[in-house]
Parts: sequence; structure tokens; C-alpha cells
Amino acid sequence: MIKRTIPCFSLAQICQSGQCFRMLEKEPGRFWMIAGRRWLEMEQQGMECTFYCEEDEFEDFWKSYFDLEGDYEAYIGKINPRDSYLVRAADWGRGIRILRQDLWEMLISFLISQQNHIVRIRRCIENICTVYGEERRNPQGERYWGFPTPQALAGLEESELMACNLGYRSKYVVRAAKAVDSGQMDLKAIKEMPYKKAREELMKFFGVGEKVADCICLFALHHLSAFPVDTHIKQAMERHYKRGFPNRRYQEIRGVMQQYIFYYELHGNKD
Repeated sequence: MIKRTIPCFSLAQICQSGQCFRMLEKEPGRFWMIAGRRWLEMEQQGMECTFYCEEDEFEDFWKSYFDLEGDYEAYIGKINPRDSYLVRAADWGRGIRILRQDLWEMLISFLISQQNHIVRIRRCIENICTVYGEERRNPQGERYWGFPTPQALAGLEESELMACNLGYRSKYVVRAAKAVDSGQMDLKAIKEMPYKKAREELMKFFGVGEKVADCICLFALHHLSAFPVDTHIKQAMERHYKRGFPNRRYQEIRGVMQQYIFYYELHGNKD
């Protein structure tokens, strides 16, 4: 059990931010998360956070996963005080962190996310994990399933995952698994690429467009320059940034600003 006092950190906001799909709030202030094959239970009261894991696991994995060494107070401090909309958005979602998630898991998760809503995305991902993932046990002895490997999905027919409610996205996921399993696409190489090159390479996957590639770059590769544009972001840009978002000012942290805007559009007061 690890206890930490963490400013600019909210498990509830991270859970609702749309960047991870295997994190749930069991009861107010108490959460569990599955990342790949790992399980973690957490709770939070104010800035006081408890992570129910060993010190080594926290230091070696979860500290980086939650980007706990990122200075989000400094990021917020860079916001133009005259930009009242972004000031409000950042204040509303100041507990969000950009997670460092697994590249394969994010590739599949955001292929599934297309033309989909969060509740259904969660259900689809749990379906494929339950059917094709490795069965494991959490510290309480309860069953859960790890995220399926490329090898577990590569042998499927393109339509097979429709049984997991993926619909037309079934072929995207199966083709991605085949490309990775065969070595046609090298995820390890993509991890080492700068943002623009990684984005370009990700778009070689069948079904990955600009928005999905940017989501993967931001939430798996931690390229904070990525700025995914979905319907919510597009509407916010049209209302508040008719001359375009001030990319130059936030060049290295555009993805953090995107998350504040996205979260505010979903859960905050609408202008």
C-alpha cells in the first residue's frame, strides 16, 4: 500500500477523461484499473491518494503510468490569462494527467472507439478481453482478464470479433493484429519515433485516420504535441478559436490543453 499527496491529480477526472477504458469507480473515491495484464485498486480523498500495490510495482510502473512526475501546475501556469475559456477548462479538469499507456492496447482501443461512445467502447473492450485475454486473479482472488495479445487475435477471421459487438471495427482490429504479429508493423520501432513520424506510421494501419493516430500518439506514446480533433474539440474550436488554436504558445503541451478542453466540453459548464 502506497500513500502519496499529489496536486493536480484526480482519479475521478482521469476515469472520465476518455483516454482509458478499463478504469472504473467502484464507489465514490475508490477505483480499480486494469492496464495490460496488471490490476490496481486505488482510493482518493482530496489530494491524498492510496495505491494498493507493492512499492516496487508503484515505482517501476504506476508512477510513470500516471505521469506523476509531470508538472501540471506549470502546464496550467502557461495558459494565457486572457483566454478565459481555456482558463475555465483547465480549472475544471486540473486533475487530469496524460497516461502512459501500452501502445498495442491503445491502438486497438481507439480503433474500437471510432463512431462509438464511451460506455459502448468499454463494453466492447471488456468483451474481447474476456474472450481472448489471459485469465488472471487480483489480490482478492477475483477473476479478471488481461488485454489480448496480437497473437491471440491474429488468427481470427475479419468478421469474428463482431460477436464481441465490434461491428465493422472487427476487421480493423483483426488486420491490426495480423500486421503486428507478422512483423509488417513494428510497434517497438514506432515507440522510438518522434511525433510526426509515429503519427505517419500509425496511419498505415487499416482504419487509423488522423484523429485515431493522434489519440494513440498522445495516450500511448506521450507525445504531448498531439492534438486529437473529434466532434467535441471541433465544436469548441469553432466557438472559441475562430482564428485557430494558439499552437505556437502550447506547442509542446497541446495534448494537455486538448484534454482540458475535451473534459470541459463533456462534463463542464457549456458556453
